[in-house]
Amino acid sequence: MQADRTEELRDLLETRILLLDGAMGTMVQKHKLQEADYRGTRFADWASDVKGNNDLLLLSKPEIIRGIHAAYLDAGADIIETNTFNATRVSQGEYGMQDLAYELNVAGARLAREVCDEFAAKTGRPRFVAGVLGPTSRTASLSPDVNDPGFRNITFDALVADYIESAKGLVEGGADILMVETIFDTLNAKAALFAIERLFDEAGRRWPVMISGTITDASGRTLSGQTTEAFWDSLAHTNPLTIGLNCALGAKELRQYVEEMARVSETWRSAHPNAGLPNAFGEYDDTPENMARQVGEWAQSGFVNIVGGCCGTTPDHIKAIGEAVASVKPAYRPKKSHVMHLSGLEPLAISDDSLFVNVGERTNVTGSRVFAKMILEGRFDDALAVARQQVENGAQIIDINMDEAMLDSQAAMERFLKLIASEPDIARVPVMIDSSKWEVIETGLKCLQGKGIVNSISLKEGEAKFLEQARLVMRYGAAAVVMAFDEKGQADTYQRKIEICERAYKLLTGIGFPPEDIIFDPN
Repeated sequence: MQADRTEELRDLLETRILLLDGAMGTMVQKHKLQEADYRGTRFADWASDVKGNNDLLLLSKPEIIRGIHAAYLDAGADIIETNTFNATRVSQGEYGMQDLAYELNVAGARLAREVCDEFAAKTGRPRFVAGVLGPTSRTASLSPDVNDPGFRNITFDALVADYIESAKGLVEGGADILMVETIFDTLNAKAALFAIERLFDEAGRRWPVMISGTITDASGRTLSGQTTEAFWDSLAHTNPLTIGLNCALGAKELRQYVEEMARVSETWRSAHPNAGLPNAFGEYDDTPENMARQVGEWAQSGFVNIVGGCCGTTPDHIKAIGEAVASVKPAYRPKKSHVMHLSGLEPLAISDDSLFVNVGERTNVTGSRVFAKMILEGRFDDALAVARQQVENGAQIIDINMDEAMLDSQAAMERFLKLIASEPDIARVPVMIDSSKWEVIETGLKCLQGKGIVNSISLKEGEAKFLEQARLVMRYGAAAVVMAFDEKGQADTYQRKIEICERAYKLLTGIGFPPEDIIFDPN
């Protein structure tokens, strides 16, 4: 396990633009490997085909991966990404190799560590290993079944379990950084980051975290529908070392979204675009010189702190990009604004200049008999129409409550939120998860890719339970309504309301809960 290098990284980010490596798959393809090459000796008799499982080369052909890492380091890369993009159980399961996930992550980090240390010793320049956690082939926010928009082929909890195993392997192998990249579904990323926080708890220390999303096309959104700003707002709670964008687009197409990320984010920024868009043969044609010129302009515009390449890039691209940014000052790191930022598919900022915020409460079984009847009768399409009407009529947030004695509240909350996620005209606004039952709230939080609001938590069950729930609200990435209740009951005087809210505020800010994410309901 590697010593904490956070401060070293921070110092470097303040002084120069750091260089990330380039594509792994592109370089592997140059070796024209066949099925037997992927199998090696150990997997010669494996029951299914394994060609294309590039992560497996860590065990069957490690010299190839070592050579690729060395080529990027020789080109000037400061940060090397591990060859573990698909080294999760769910991704390796497609080859029947799910039980190799931990071993692959350890091997990937260890190999990169060895090569980085060799180059650092040879050149006297520090090199860093970024342990890569890829997106998997599953989507927690989207249904793979067009006939059932509420269906999911992976759960938040299953993703957390996969990611924590992979992350443990990466830090065991010597990663300096944990990098959640090529994010096309923000809920998957939330699961990865939730797992990372759990790992930090278990290890009793932290590692720097890099986050990089993917804008899939000219719509300017991720595959799961979020804008660049909404993506940042959904993940800002993790306080990453960097936030950035990679893959899907070339430097020319990605520029406007890199600029947008620089405008809205409150940390250092990274970007590693493809070498242009794929041609008719699925190949990438952008030259090192052209790509370097475009990425160099990003640097001169003050957009980036770390740059590199994704699909189609080679050591030549990385060397050219490094030369283009070598003399350019890094982007400054913005100060935190302390404005409440919420998100659905689109962002919602609530500041001192905001007017009243409209919360639609017709999707609440305790407040609408009509809506309650729809849910009890399983008429979820009709219930969705109510939610849609709320948004069309100006609701900036929709409140969802399923607390009804005749309902399985957890199942109803999960089903409704998953259906909403498939309706962009509803999902564009943030969600307020409203329940008196913590288990229902937590079920809801596991369905939100955006940053919502928990309604509510209170001191009713004492400080320990209050802080436990508050920490989880933070970890899931939500704001919270705090009720003026304590161990003695509901506040019934002006003075009691002030005392309880003041006490709650001090407790929450004492554990790092952002003050701008606290909403008091003094009854």
